[in-house]
Amino acid sequence: MKVSLGNFRLGCVALATLSALSLPAATAAGAEANAAPSGPGSSSIPAPSRANGATVARIVAPVFARTRLDRPRHGRRLRAQTPWSGQAQFLLVLAAAEYHGREWVQVRLPTRPNESAGWIPRDNAVLSRTPYWVRVRTGSRRVAVYRNGRPVRAFRAVVGAPSTPTPHGLAAIYERNRQPEPDGFVGPWILALTLLSDQLRSFDGGPGRIGIHGRDGASFADPLGSARSHGCIRVDNGDIRWMAAHLPAGTPVLVTE
Repeated sequence: MKVSLGNFRLGCVALATLSALSLPAATAAGAEANAAPSGPGSSSIPAPSRANGATVARIVAPVFARTRLDRPRHGRRLRAQTPWSGQAQFLLVLAAAEYHGREWVQVRLPTRPNESAGWIPRDNAVLSRTPYWVRVRTGSRRVAVYRNGRPVRAFRAVVGAPSTPTPHGLAAIYERNRQPEPDGFVGPWILALTLLSDQLRSFDGGPGRIGIHGRDGASFADPLGSARSHGCIRVDNGDIRWMAAHLPAGTPVLVTE
């Protein structure tokens, strides 16, 4: 099934060319305790955590994200807008550091391999704070939302099938896409994540991006609590509407077993 969002397509809700790719998964304890690798200098920004939420960076001008601060030519360029639907680009901040007299922040990148990170100058972004933290457990097939460390919402979900599992790791909400046909297969909203499928490398020109979305029509054939998707996390439409109303882009989403 093809999901059209203008020029946005979500590769995990339809079959695509399969390729084997093995990527490391973050443990829950490690991700919640220290979400980012250490960098030069001392961090003035706490790492994302369930107890404290996270810092979010809105990219305000095109910038080159360095893989390492001491390797200025290794990394990738970021724009102020997301490449698919042209929304303002908000990225999860993992850490901060001072390097050569300039302040830098490390952000979660929306690219392969999953859990990639890059350093950008702090003055190329506007920082804000979200109190929310989302935990997805593929084993129990449940989603929990926390605010300032306290659970505020929990619901069942459909997760990736064994042949196309939902990838694990510390991710973030990347785009928030209201659907023009709320009664379609994916329901009224797709919250695209920085995660990409390990198996679905491409679909209809898209990269196989994982998302949290609703369910309707033929999607009802896969009951909540099952593992039948192509990697996406499907929840009831009332739950995805609540998430879309409360969770901003950049909100951390930790996916574990």
